[in-house]
Amino acid sequence: MITKHLFIRELLEYNSLFLRRNLGRAQSGAPGEMAGKSWIFFFCIIQTICCLSEIKWCTISEPELQKCSEMKKYFTQSQIVPPLSCVAGNSSMNCAKMVKDNLADAVVLDSNFIYKAGKQYNLKPVVAEVYDQGMGTSYYAVVVVRKNSTITINSLKGTKSCHTGLQKTAGWNVPIGLLIDSGRMSAVACDIQKGVASFFSKSCVPGANKALYPSLCELCKGDGTGQNVCLTNGTELYQDYDGAFRCLVEGGDVAFVKHSTVHDNSDGLNSAPWARDVLSSDYQLLCRDGTRASVGEWRRCNLVRVPARAVVVRPDVDSSLIYKTLHEGQQKYNDFSVDFKMFDSSAYGGRNLIFRDATTELRPISNQTYQAWLGDEFLQAMTGIDCDPDKLPKSLRWCSIKTEEVWKCADMAMAFKNKTLYPSIQCVSAENHEECMRMIQQKNIDAVTLDGGDIYTAGKMYGLVPAAAESYSVNETSNNYYVVAVVRKNPYNAFTIHELKGKKSCHTEYMDTAGWNVPIGILKRHGLIRPEGCNIAKAVSDFFTESCVPGMKQKQFPSNLCQLCIGDKDGGNKCENKAEERYYGHTGAFRCLTEKGDVAFVKHTTVFENSDGKNQDDWAKNLKSSDFQLLCPNGARAEVTQYEDCNWAHVPAQAVMVHPDTNRHALFGLLDKAQEYYGRDSSSEFKMFDSSYYNQKDLIFKDSTDKIVPVQEKKTYDEWLGRNYIESVEGLQCSSSNAALTTLNIALLLISTILLISFSA
Repeated sequence: MITKHLFIRELLEYNSLFLRRNLGRAQSGAPGEMAGKSWIFFFCIIQTICCLSEIKWCTISEPELQKCSEMKKYFTQSQIVPPLSCVAGNSSMNCAKMVKDNLADAVVLDSNFIYKAGKQYNLKPVVAEVYDQGMGTSYYAVVVVRKNSTITINSLKGTKSCHTGLQKTAGWNVPIGLLIDSGRMSAVACDIQKGVASFFSKSCVPGANKALYPSLCELCKGDGTGQNVCLTNGTELYQDYDGAFRCLVEGGDVAFVKHSTVHDNSDGLNSAPWARDVLSSDYQLLCRDGTRASVGEWRRCNLVRVPARAVVVRPDVDSSLIYKTLHEGQQKYNDFSVDFKMFDSSAYGGRNLIFRDATTELRPISNQTYQAWLGDEFLQAMTGIDCDPDKLPKSLRWCSIKTEEVWKCADMAMAFKNKTLYPSIQCVSAENHEECMRMIQQKNIDAVTLDGGDIYTAGKMYGLVPAAAESYSVNETSNNYYVVAVVRKNPYNAFTIHELKGKKSCHTEYMDTAGWNVPIGILKRHGLIRPEGCNIAKAVSDFFTESCVPGMKQKQFPSNLCQLCIGDKDGGNKCENKAEERYYGHTGAFRCLTEKGDVAFVKHTTVFENSDGKNQDDWAKNLKSSDFQLLCPNGARAEVTQYEDCNWAHVPAQAVMVHPDTNRHALFGLLDKAQEYYGRDSSSEFKMFDSSYYNQKDLIFKDSTDKIVPVQEKKTYDEWLGRNYIESVEGLQCSSSNAALTTLNIALLLISTILLISFSA
């Protein structure tokens, strides 16, 4: 009772101070109002006292409980209030649940557990640890390798890895989460340990399941006598930051640690025998962009900034009381204290008990949400590893739109089942792709493979997102290429996109992506062609003086859109969309440019395929690629080799589209593992990328697919398609409302005319 009375007395003094500070404002305007606010504040505090007469601190281990008991003892001696009591939670997440259930009030959690506690239990971080590393309340997770190695972030597969421990932030969750999120690593059915064991050749991951995945403990050393190998009880010599770096020094290829680890254990700063001769200059960091940097460049070259550990509480707990108690404690029991030290665990046979031993002080957190504290980059890493096998669907319902595609899907489901791949595949038929999109939006099915135009519709209209994508062989450019505008190199007539009006144009085919949809969409989007209503063909015919657009030899289209076409050798099949028209297709459009036109809209490989001796036809055998250039959408010109920077759009590969709530990492993990058995190089009866058995082409996946790849950072439909492609799609769209408005205007004009005639009569 004395302690509570002391606490109330302190609050009374605080309230008196509150009144004195605000007396000036009260005298100048509304003393009654200020006094009222003060007493309201006072009673709010009194209510908090009644609700939180003590702070029940949750501990995650027996040594931590011992330290907590000592902290309680010394806080009580110093009359720090509210008083502490200690409860045993035995694990971080159990403590988080106890806080949520009001069985405890506070616990210190690592960043990855702050994420879980915030997401699952709505707990908030209120007080953060500060480390004496020039970083304040954060540190950086880094990847360390030997300087004389050739490893990059993109070539980690097959290396020997050293980790601080299973579920540790910098040593496991951040690096493994980012490797999975970027698609460099996959995990079937959310079995993260199995995925890591398949990715690295050998590892030391203290705490890993040694029985199921022995390679995860193969590098571990134990206590030096061969005992306690791969355990997390403090005896494994390769545990924690220093241990993971020692693992690298003594045989590993890569270590996942924090930014200060190399500095702390090299250049004579660590006198232990293993570190005595270690030089920091012999090691480098791996950067996320594939480059490397010196160990001192961790601010620029790191995986992610990791927020410090923090005290988390329930939303209804007053964070100011928590900080007040801890602040008074750290003032009395810091590094200079002779009795109890808050930031020292050596007396209890452990390390980092309650608070990290490297902590220099505790600071209050202003924005008390777990998302704000952790930050976007850290949250991104956590999405990669936050995969609960119990929350995966038992099957992935795949949408098929043809009878033959349903047959192939059924065979795929059986093939996956034969290899015990999970989740299993269930096949669902639909009339068309848009019905698939609608069913996915309604969560009646899970996945469908779509091309660029359908990806746009799926993302824009139905909110779907890409989860995996096709990748094609080096020689296959029909599905993944750049659209370019090719012109002759002429210093005396170097026109740009802005001077295209009045020129003669060559197109692959009407409604073809590279030859019509993209270039005409871009020209319309940029305002260079201006259709009246929805008559795009008329606008194109007015813009170019002559054209060859195979497939437009129809009565409703202007004749000059076929004027450049030449047909076959006998003059037949002119402007037909078939090979008999010699200006048909990409090669034909380029030939049209060389013989008659001013600009050809083709894919980026067309010039190279038909010049420099690659095409021995009479019209092409003497052509040089250096005699041609590209028109850039920004008004510049570029060499034909610069298509990556000067193109009208990048035509994306097909992608598997899913609902945003679908676990895309699990889907990619399934397909990635499946293609090991049924991919391009497999000798099995079922082939994922071959539809010939069903007498069809491109069923489920395109037959030209080389492998299934991750979407990496392109996690939305617009990121996958790219700005130029979307501009071309939207440029070709015809506003039905505008057309309706035009019709309405005409009708109103007719009615007005009739009425005018009637009144005149």
